[in-house]
Order: sequence, then structure tokens, then C-alpha cells
Amino acid sequence: MAENSLPPHSRRMEAGHRLSVLVPRPFDGPLDYRSDRPLAPGTLVRVPLGRQELTGCVWDSEPAHLPADFRPASRGKTFAFAKLRPITAVLEHVPPLPDDLRQFIDWVAAYGLSAPGMVLAIALRVPAQAGSMKPLMGWVRKPGPLPDTLRLTPARRAVLEALEQGGPGTTAMLAAQSGASAAVIRGLANAGVLEECLMEASSSAGQADPDHAPPTLSAEQAEAAGALVAGVEERAFNVTLLEGVTGSGKTEVYFEAVAACLRQGRQVLVLLPEIVLTAQWTDRFERRFGIRPAVWHSELGQKTRRETWCAIAEGRQQVVVGARSALFLPFARLGLVVVDEEHENTYKQEEGVLYHGRDMAIVRARLVQGAVILVSATPSMETLVNVQKGRFRHEVLEARHGTARMPEISLIDMKEHGPERGQFLSPLLCESIEARMKAGEQSMLFLNRRGYAPMTLCRACGHRLQCPHCSAWMVEHRRRRILACHHCEYTQPLISACSSCGAQDSLVPIGPGVERIHEEAQARFPDARLLSMASDTLTSPTAMEEAVRKIASREVDLIIGTQVVAKGWHFPDLTLVGVVDADLGLGGGDLRAAERTMQLLHQVAGRAGRGTKPGQVMLQSYAGDHPVMKALLANDFISFMEQEAAQRRPGFWPPYGRLAAVIVSAPKERQAEELARLLAMHAPRGEGIQVLGPAPAPLALLRDRYRYRLLLRTRRDIALQPLLRRWLDGAPRKNDARIDVDVDPVSFM
Repeated sequence: MAENSLPPHSRRMEAGHRLSVLVPRPFDGPLDYRSDRPLAPGTLVRVPLGRQELTGCVWDSEPAHLPADFRPASRGKTFAFAKLRPITAVLEHVPPLPDDLRQFIDWVAAYGLSAPGMVLAIALRVPAQAGSMKPLMGWVRKPGPLPDTLRLTPARRAVLEALEQGGPGTTAMLAAQSGASAAVIRGLANAGVLEECLMEASSSAGQADPDHAPPTLSAEQAEAAGALVAGVEERAFNVTLLEGVTGSGKTEVYFEAVAACLRQGRQVLVLLPEIVLTAQWTDRFERRFGIRPAVWHSELGQKTRRETWCAIAEGRQQVVVGARSALFLPFARLGLVVVDEEHENTYKQEEGVLYHGRDMAIVRARLVQGAVILVSATPSMETLVNVQKGRFRHEVLEARHGTARMPEISLIDMKEHGPERGQFLSPLLCESIEARMKAGEQSMLFLNRRGYAPMTLCRACGHRLQCPHCSAWMVEHRRRRILACHHCEYTQPLISACSSCGAQDSLVPIGPGVERIHEEAQARFPDARLLSMASDTLTSPTAMEEAVRKIASREVDLIIGTQVVAKGWHFPDLTLVGVVDADLGLGGGDLRAAERTMQLLHQVAGRAGRGTKPGQVMLQSYAGDHPVMKALLANDFISFMEQEAAQRRPGFWPPYGRLAAVIVSAPKERQAEELARLLAMHAPRGEGIQVLGPAPAPLALLRDRYRYRLLLRTRRDIALQPLLRRWLDGAPRKNDARIDVDVDPVSFM
């Protein structure tokens, strides 16, 4: 019997309290449990689900904070109180999830049509770990005299003196302070001298000093910093784009806003697009504020994650820098969110719960009435349009800091100055590298392609080695002696015979990856000290930190890297950047292909000439007439973006319209195609609404699932979420078929 059908006297007779608990499972909303006492929303609890026991969160009854268009359908059947299962335990020593974080979880789920429990799972990765949030226990001296039978050895005396001087401590702390072993400490406890106690959290995780080492800013920088500080001091939601040429000192400028937030006693979150960037960023932060910030990313150990999570929830950790998942941390007093390199596509989460870190950072700040600073030398079109419409403020740094000047950019026409057969570096580029090395300066070769070669071809039969699980070519990684699929991570050893015709030694690599460029550079510059920088060679912040150290200490002459070298690095002695294949990324039907290529090449060009010596950038290209190449040569990013906008505006393509991708996948191609066609038959229609497809996705087979794609495109003033809900709620379902929705897609694979 549903609760609302129970007579009033029956409700009064209920023993206990009904709780809505959100669990990290793909349900439409929270589940009902009973408790012997009332628990406030945000309390973390252990609850039974089937034969499992999960960590969940006591949830709010109604998501009243969501816009009406975003609110999910009302909850389904409500069970009689007597049928509810009781919660198992309350996590008493774990800080509750704050109101704004719960609202944020609801918002992310509603916006992207994700199950709220799966969004909650991101926030619960630390406290949901079994036993990870146990309270920290230590030892204290029991009151009263020592037992007459106790033999007071020097080691025992040292432990007691440590307790008297330093207060309660854990076994490890007391052992370090006294020099005694853990066995000695346990022996004192067994003798009744020590008793266990709950260790209080330290009052601070280390206080950053906003006045530790204030920088000397130029007049232009000081004006921009003043505007950012004013935005923080408003203590109200606002968004500012800090646009500045590469090397203009954007980080030092927004550090002034960080300092203003710290003076208010509020917390700061800084998002970076790649975790490998944290090492150099934290060094700069420490020089400015006298202490290193907390770091949050997937490479952290469980103990560090637990301590950081609790320190943030209790307000003891002031500044956090990390990847997009840091948005789901339980900040107690969040006042400022900075999104560095806001244009980067890596802010988009493309598996599991789909969301864009930049866009959700704005939502997170709005929920706490905080300020947002978006930082970029090449802002995204979405951000520029918001500036034009007056939604975002805008501060611009037009000059490099100090005496540094923007590099000279030139184009190498590969049709006229191409390399010898089987090579990929133009003689003009090689001559420039040699000249820089003779002058004691550093150079960089950039190619946004991992591995040795992107394709392997049989000369005998023309067969191309393809992933057995995806419609993608196998990439040769010669150093590891494997062939790898970069989509599903399938690998196999290198082979000598063609898997199609059996011909021996007939397989040849087609095209270059960074490993092949490294090989060519070694042969071309035998005395040069080379360093490769790619995501599969520098797999952790520690490895990247060591690479940066070598470059900074002049142990490297030539850097060869992928896009990880394009973002944020400051190498004062790097004066030449050579782009091996500037045309890479311009092909295909991607809506943002030209914009992305422009941003990437502009960013990597910005690594040159950041010190006192002039910089040079050389672009190897077969498409010198392309608008991207012309804009790069003219150093005119804004005109290029205006041209891009003119092409998108008439067809209401983003950001002038709304877009959602609906991807249908199944183990058999016919299943996926049939369901996609049925969806198309029931697609929403109306003025300003268009559904494109279905058509096989560009990556038509991924992890053994065939994929078809439909695109829902609407005018900007039409909300996507209600259309998608009505469309997909009534959609037919097929066995083993799955429907995934990507609102505001950045990838069309």
C-alpha cells in the first residue's frame, strides 16, 4: 500500500523515519529506507541493496533548485513504511555532502540526462571505499599514577615524554617522536598506561599567504588583475574571460584573484586540462603563496585522496588544483573557480557520465554565488559568444610579459620544400634546428600523433592492419614492440607476416608518429640530446616533472612531443618550434576541426620565444591556402573566429544553436540500425527543430559494438532536455541495444 493511501493514524504509528537515499546505481532517483532517527540530507549512510551493501547519501525530497525544463518525471511507486529496509549504518566520522554539491549532482544529471546515482558515484569515490574513511585513532596517557608493576624502560619513558610534550599521537607519530618501536607503544597500552582516543583533525592543512610574494605587474596586467579581484570581492556569481596572448602572464594575473578569495577565508578550485600540467603549476603557486596547494587527480594514492577529501569538506584546505573530477569535491566555502585553458576539449568527459568541465564549473560557482575565471589565449567560440552577448566579462592581455615578443611564424610549402622519400622533416626546418643548437638554444618538433606509425600496410596484398574490436587502424608502437588500438586499448605483438595473405616481411609503416620523428631526428642530429614528450611516455605528473626539470636545466636540445607540450609550459631557452604536420586535424566532417587546429597550433607556437631571445615557428604544410594557415601567419585569431562564426550562424550550429547526439549501439549491426531507424521515425519535429540521421557513426564499431548516430539540432531558445526525454522515454527497446545521449557533444566519432 502506498504511503499516501495510509490513514493518518497509521502514519503516526510508523516506528522510525522514512529516508530518501541516493545510491551509486543507475536508478531514476533516490530509494526509500527507514531509520530509527531522523538524518539530515547530505548524511552518508550504508544501506542494503539486494545482497550488496552500498554507501549512499540521504537526499533531498524534491530538486526545487532545478529549472522546470530540467526536472525529471515524478518518482514512481512509494512503498508502505513497513516494507522498507533499514539503513545499516551512519558514517558518523565522514563529513556530509553540502547542499550545493547535492544540487550540483542533480543539475549535472538533469542537464546530461544521466542517472543521478551515477553522478553521485563521482563524488563518493573516496568515502565509498570500504574502510577508507575510518576515523584516525591515536593514544593518550591514562589519568592517574603509573602501575606499580610497570618497568619503566628508557623506550617507554621516551614515549611518555613525547605524549607529555606533544599531546595525543598515533602509533606512527609517537614512534617518530620517541624513537621507540610500535611494540613498545602497544605494550604500554596493554599495561593500562595508554588509552585509545579519536585524533582531532588539524586546524589547517597549511595556510597559503596571499601576501607572501606579490608579483610586479605591468600596467596592463595590473588593470586586468584589478577587474578579477573586483569580481571576487562582489561575493556574487559572475564569469570573466581572461584572454591573453601566450606568455602574457595570465597565471600571475589570476593569482591576484586567488589571493583576494583567500583573504575572504573562502576556497579556490583551479581546473587544468591535463594532470601532467600540475607539477609546473604548483611550483609557480608555491613561489607566489609560500605553500603548495592540494592536488586532485586519478594518480593520487588512496590515503592522500582521503586526507584531501576530508580537509576540503572541513574547510581546512584552501586551494585545490586538479582535473575536471575536482568539481565534485565537497567544498565547505567555495568562492572562486578558475578554468585554465578553457578551450581544451579534454574538459569534456566522454565516457560514463557525460559532462563538460568548463560548463559545469560555471554551474558549480553559480550555486555558491562564486566567481568564475575562464583563461585562454585562444578562447572557445562558445565563450566568445557569451562575451559578445554580455553574459561574461572580458579582460585582455595583448602583450607578452617583460621583454619577450611574439614569435615570427612562417610556412614551409611541403610541395616545394619537402623532405627526401621516406622522411618527414623539411631540409629548411632541419637547417633552422641546427642553427639553434649551434647558438646553444632549444628547439621543439610537434606532431599530434602518438606511436611510430598510424597505419601498417601489406605491400603484397594491400591489407591494412585493423583493430578486431573497432573500425580503427592499429598503431605501431615500435619502442614497446606492439600494435595498439587507441580507442579500446587492444594490443598485440608486432608481427612479421601479413595476417591476410601470409607474405613475410611485407608490412610497412605508413605515415609518421612521434616515435618515427624521434628516429629521424636522431639520425639527422646525432649529437643532439633528445627528449620525447607524449601521453604514453610520460604517464604521471612525476614523470612530467622530471622531463620539465631536464628541459629547464638545459639537459635537452630538441624536444619531440604531442599535444601535451602545447599547453602552458614556460621554457625560456626554447626559441624554435617546428610543426611537422600542420594540416593534421583539418580533414573529416568535424564541426570544430578548423577551430581546434587553430587553437592547438596557436598554443604550440606560443611555446617559442618566451624568454629574452626571439622565437621562430615553422609550419610544414601542404595546404597553405587554408584559412587556418593564413590566420596563423597573420597572427589574427579573432578574424579567423569571426569567419567561423559566420559559417555556423545561418544553420544554428553551436554555439548559435543547441546540439545533442543520440548514439545507438548493439553487438550486431542490424540491431543497431533497426533501433536507430525506429528512433528516427518518432523523432521530435517542429519549427527550429531538426533531426539528422540515422547514419553509421564515423567510428562505426567500438569495443565490439556497432554504432549509429542521430543528431538533434535546435534553435538556441529551445530547451533540448524536455525534447530528448519525451523522445527517448517512448523509444522502443531492443535486447542488448543501448541508447546513449551526449548533450553539447565536442566529438563526433
